[in-house]
Amino acid sequence: MMMSLVVVYYMISGTWSHEETIATASFAEDYIIVKTMQEAEYVANYILNGGDKAEFMEKFKNAMSKGFDPDVHLKKLGLANQTTMYKKETRAIGQMLQKTMMQKYGPEELNKHYMEFDTICDATQERQDAIHELAEDKTIDFFLIVGGWDSSNTRHLVEIPEHQGIPAYHIDRAERLRPDNSIEYRTIDGEIKVLKNLLPEGKVRIGVTSGASTPDAYVADAMNRIVLMKSSIANTESTA
Repeated sequence: MMMSLVVVYYMISGTWSHEETIATASFAEDYIIVKTMQEAEYVANYILNGGDKAEFMEKFKNAMSKGFDPDVHLKKLGLANQTTMYKKETRAIGQMLQKTMMQKYGPEELNKHYMEFDTICDATQERQDAIHELAEDKTIDFFLIVGGWDSSNTRHLVEIPEHQGIPAYHIDRAERLRPDNSIEYRTIDGEIKVLKNLLPEGKVRIGVTSGASTPDAYVADAMNRIVLMKSSIANTESTA
Protein backbone atom coordinates (compact mmCIF):
# COMPACT_ATOMS: atom_id res chain seq x y z
CA MET A 1 0.00 0.00 0.00
CA MET A 2 1.31 3.44 -0.94
CA MET A 3 1.67 6.20 1.63
CA SER A 4 -1.23 8.68 1.91
CA LEU A 5 -0.45 12.38 2.10
CA VAL A 6 -1.71 14.64 4.87
CA VAL A 7 -1.60 18.26 3.68
CA VAL A 8 -1.76 21.01 6.28
CA TYR A 9 -3.01 24.31 4.95
CA TYR A 10 -4.54 27.59 6.01
CA MET A 11 -8.25 28.04 5.41
CA ILE A 12 -8.73 31.14 3.29
CA SER A 13 -11.85 33.28 3.40
CA GLY A 14 -14.08 30.30 4.15
CA THR A 15 -13.00 28.26 1.12
CA TRP A 16 -11.81 24.69 1.34
CA SER A 17 -8.79 24.97 -0.88
CA HIS A 18 -5.81 27.09 -1.76
CA GLU A 19 -4.02 26.91 -5.11
CA GLU A 20 -0.80 25.76 -3.46
CA THR A 21 -2.66 23.10 -1.48
CA ILE A 22 -4.23 21.78 -4.66
CA ALA A 23 -0.81 21.66 -6.33
CA THR A 24 0.73 19.83 -3.36
CA ALA A 25 -2.09 17.32 -3.16
CA SER A 26 -1.87 16.64 -6.90
CA PHE A 27 1.41 14.81 -6.33
CA ALA A 28 -0.32 12.22 -4.17
CA GLU A 29 -2.72 9.51 -5.27
CA ASP A 30 -4.43 9.53 -1.87
CA TYR A 31 -4.58 12.56 0.40
CA ILE A 32 -6.52 14.31 3.14
CA ILE A 33 -6.27 18.01 3.98
CA VAL A 34 -6.45 19.30 7.55
CA LYS A 35 -6.49 23.01 8.37
CA THR A 36 -6.27 23.08 12.18
CA MET A 37 -4.83 21.15 15.09
CA GLN A 38 -8.40 20.19 16.03
CA GLU A 39 -8.92 18.50 12.66
CA ALA A 40 -5.57 16.74 12.95
CA GLU A 41 -6.54 15.48 16.42
CA TYR A 42 -9.81 14.19 14.98
CA VAL A 43 -7.85 12.21 12.39
CA ALA A 44 -5.43 10.93 15.04
CA ASN A 45 -8.30 9.78 17.25
CA TYR A 46 -9.80 7.91 14.31
CA ILE A 47 -6.46 6.20 13.66
CA LEU A 48 -6.17 5.04 17.26
CA ASN A 49 -9.76 4.35 18.17
CA GLY A 50 -11.78 4.13 14.99
CA GLY A 51 -15.09 5.92 14.94
CA ASP A 52 -18.06 6.88 12.86
CA LYS A 53 -16.84 6.48 9.29
CA ALA A 54 -19.86 8.29 7.82
CA GLU A 55 -19.18 11.27 10.10
CA PHE A 56 -15.50 11.25 9.08
CA MET A 57 -16.38 11.20 5.39
CA GLU A 58 -18.86 14.05 5.81
CA LYS A 59 -16.38 16.15 7.80
CA PHE A 60 -13.66 15.91 5.15
CA LYS A 61 -15.81 15.48 2.06
CA ASN A 62 -14.28 18.53 0.35
CA ALA A 63 -10.76 17.87 1.64
CA MET A 64 -9.75 14.40 0.50
CA SER A 65 -8.95 12.53 -2.68
CA LYS A 66 -11.56 10.64 -4.63
CA GLY A 67 -12.04 7.20 -3.17
CA PHE A 68 -10.27 8.05 0.10
CA ASP A 69 -11.07 5.44 2.76
CA PRO A 70 -9.95 6.29 6.33
CA ASP A 71 -9.95 2.61 7.24
CA VAL A 72 -7.44 1.93 4.48
CA HIS A 73 -5.50 5.11 3.75
CA LEU A 74 -4.65 6.24 7.30
CA LYS A 75 -2.29 3.31 7.88
CA LYS A 76 0.66 5.02 6.18
CA LEU A 77 0.98 8.81 6.30
CA GLY A 78 3.24 11.47 4.85
CA LEU A 79 2.91 15.04 6.18
CA ALA A 80 3.35 18.07 3.92
CA ASN A 81 2.15 21.63 4.37
CA GLN A 82 1.37 24.84 2.59
CA THR A 83 4.67 26.74 2.60
CA THR A 84 3.10 29.78 4.26
CA MET A 85 1.77 27.96 7.31
CA TYR A 86 3.08 28.71 10.79
CA LYS A 87 6.07 26.44 11.28
CA LYS A 88 5.32 26.15 15.01
CA GLU A 89 1.78 24.97 14.26
CA THR A 90 2.76 22.46 11.59
CA ARG A 91 5.55 21.11 13.80
CA ALA A 92 3.03 20.53 16.58
CA ILE A 93 0.71 18.69 14.19
CA GLY A 94 3.63 16.63 12.94
CA GLN A 95 4.71 15.66 16.44
CA MET A 96 1.16 14.69 17.32
CA LEU A 97 0.75 12.51 14.20
CA GLN A 98 4.16 10.92 14.75
CA LYS A 99 3.21 10.06 18.33
CA THR A 100 -0.10 8.66 17.07
CA MET A 101 1.54 6.36 14.54
CA MET A 102 4.15 5.28 17.09
CA GLN A 103 1.40 4.44 19.55
CA LYS A 104 -0.50 2.55 16.88
CA TYR A 105 2.34 0.56 15.32
CA GLY A 106 5.26 0.81 17.77
CA PRO A 107 8.59 2.69 17.52
CA GLU A 108 10.27 -0.03 15.47
CA GLU A 109 7.62 0.24 12.73
CA LEU A 110 7.28 4.05 12.72
CA ASN A 111 9.35 4.69 9.59
CA LYS A 112 7.13 2.30 7.65
CA HIS A 113 4.02 4.23 8.58
CA TYR A 114 5.00 7.91 8.89
CA MET A 115 7.17 10.50 7.10
CA GLU A 116 7.39 14.31 7.13
CA PHE A 117 8.28 16.68 4.31
CA ASP A 118 9.55 20.10 5.44
CA THR A 119 8.10 22.53 2.89
CA ILE A 120 7.95 25.73 4.97
CA CYS A 121 9.35 28.70 3.04
CA ASP A 122 12.50 30.11 4.72
CA ALA A 123 11.54 33.70 3.92
CA THR A 124 8.13 33.16 5.48
CA GLN A 125 9.63 31.62 8.62
CA GLU A 126 12.17 34.43 9.00
CA ARG A 127 9.40 37.03 8.90
CA GLN A 128 7.26 35.11 11.37
CA ASP A 129 10.17 34.80 13.80
CA ALA A 130 11.04 38.49 13.46
CA ILE A 131 7.50 39.74 14.05
CA HIS A 132 7.09 37.38 17.01
CA GLU A 133 10.17 38.99 18.55
CA LEU A 134 9.02 42.53 17.74
CA ALA A 135 5.56 41.87 19.17
CA GLU A 136 7.16 41.29 22.57
CA ASP A 137 8.06 44.99 22.63
CA LYS A 138 4.97 46.53 24.17
CA THR A 139 6.19 50.07 23.41
CA ILE A 140 5.25 49.59 19.76
CA ASP A 141 2.07 51.52 18.96
CA PHE A 142 1.05 49.45 15.93
CA PHE A 143 2.34 47.24 13.12
CA LEU A 144 2.16 48.05 9.43
CA ILE A 145 2.14 44.90 7.29
CA VAL A 146 2.70 45.40 3.56
CA GLY A 147 1.68 42.68 1.13
CA GLY A 148 -1.01 41.52 -1.25
CA TRP A 149 -4.50 41.27 0.18
CA ASP A 150 -4.75 37.77 -1.30
CA SER A 151 -1.45 36.67 0.30
CA SER A 152 -1.81 33.91 2.87
CA ASN A 153 1.61 34.43 4.46
CA THR A 154 0.98 38.17 4.84
CA ARG A 155 -2.31 37.54 6.62
CA HIS A 156 -0.50 35.23 9.02
CA LEU A 157 1.89 38.08 9.87
CA VAL A 158 -1.07 40.30 10.77
CA GLU A 159 -2.39 37.70 13.21
CA ILE A 160 0.81 37.54 15.29
CA PRO A 161 0.82 41.07 16.79
CA GLU A 162 -2.96 41.13 17.07
CA HIS A 163 -2.80 38.02 19.23
CA GLN A 164 -0.35 39.95 21.40
CA GLY A 165 -2.85 42.80 21.72
CA ILE A 166 -1.02 45.17 19.36
CA PRO A 167 -2.98 46.69 16.44
CA ALA A 168 -1.81 45.62 12.98
CA TYR A 169 -2.84 47.16 9.66
CA HIS A 170 -2.48 45.19 6.44
CA ILE A 171 -2.08 47.30 3.29
CA ASP A 172 -1.29 46.17 -0.23
CA ARG A 173 0.23 49.43 -1.40
CA ALA A 174 1.45 52.75 -0.05
CA GLU A 175 -1.56 54.65 -1.39
CA ARG A 176 -3.65 53.10 1.39
CA LEU A 177 -1.89 55.58 3.67
CA ARG A 178 -3.73 58.83 3.02
CA PRO A 179 -2.61 62.45 3.35
CA ASP A 180 -5.45 63.13 5.81
CA ASN A 181 -3.77 60.77 8.31
CA SER A 182 -6.14 57.89 7.64
CA ILE A 183 -5.41 54.35 6.49
CA GLU A 184 -7.42 51.93 4.38
CA TYR A 185 -6.56 48.41 5.47
CA ARG A 186 -7.71 44.79 5.38
CA THR A 187 -8.70 42.99 8.57
CA ILE A 188 -7.96 39.33 9.31
CA ASP A 189 -11.61 38.60 8.49
CA GLY A 190 -11.22 40.13 5.03
CA GLU A 191 -13.09 43.38 5.67
CA ILE A 192 -11.74 46.58 4.14
CA LYS A 193 -11.87 49.36 6.71
CA VAL A 194 -10.72 52.96 7.04
CA LEU A 195 -9.17 54.26 10.25
CA LYS A 196 -8.92 58.01 10.82
CA ASN A 197 -6.17 59.66 12.86
CA LEU A 198 -3.70 56.82 12.37
CA LEU A 199 -0.67 58.71 13.65
CA PRO A 200 -0.92 60.37 17.05
CA GLU A 201 0.71 63.62 18.05
CA GLY A 202 4.21 63.30 19.44
CA LYS A 203 6.39 60.22 19.21
CA VAL A 204 5.14 56.99 17.64
CA ARG A 205 6.78 53.56 17.36
CA ILE A 206 5.77 51.46 14.38
CA GLY A 207 6.72 47.89 13.56
CA VAL A 208 7.00 47.37 9.80
CA THR A 209 7.26 44.11 7.86
CA SER A 210 6.05 42.60 4.61
CA GLY A 211 4.94 39.40 2.96
CA ALA A 212 7.58 37.02 1.63
CA SER A 213 7.09 38.05 -2.00
CA THR A 214 6.45 41.77 -1.44
CA PRO A 215 8.97 43.96 -3.31
CA ASP A 216 11.19 46.05 -1.04
CA ALA A 217 10.13 49.14 -2.98
CA TYR A 218 6.54 48.70 -1.73
CA VAL A 219 7.76 48.78 1.85
CA ALA A 220 9.98 51.81 1.19
CA ASP A 221 7.06 53.67 -0.40
CA ALA A 222 4.87 52.94 2.61
CA MET A 223 7.53 54.15 5.04
CA ASN A 224 8.01 57.34 3.02
CA ARG A 225 4.26 57.94 3.22
CA ILE A 226 4.39 57.53 6.99
CA VAL A 227 7.20 60.10 7.21
CA LEU A 228 5.27 62.59 5.06
CA MET A 229 2.10 62.09 7.09
CA LYS A 230 3.99 62.63 10.34
CA SER A 231 5.69 65.73 8.96
CA SER A 232 2.33 67.13 7.94
CA ILE A 233 1.01 66.60 11.49
CA ALA A 234 4.09 68.31 12.95
CA ASN A 235 3.69 71.28 10.62
CA THR A 236 0.03 71.60 11.57
CA GLU A 237 0.97 71.59 15.26
CA SER A 238 3.62 74.28 14.80
CA THR A 239 1.26 76.62 12.99
CA ALA A 240 -1.63 76.10 15.40
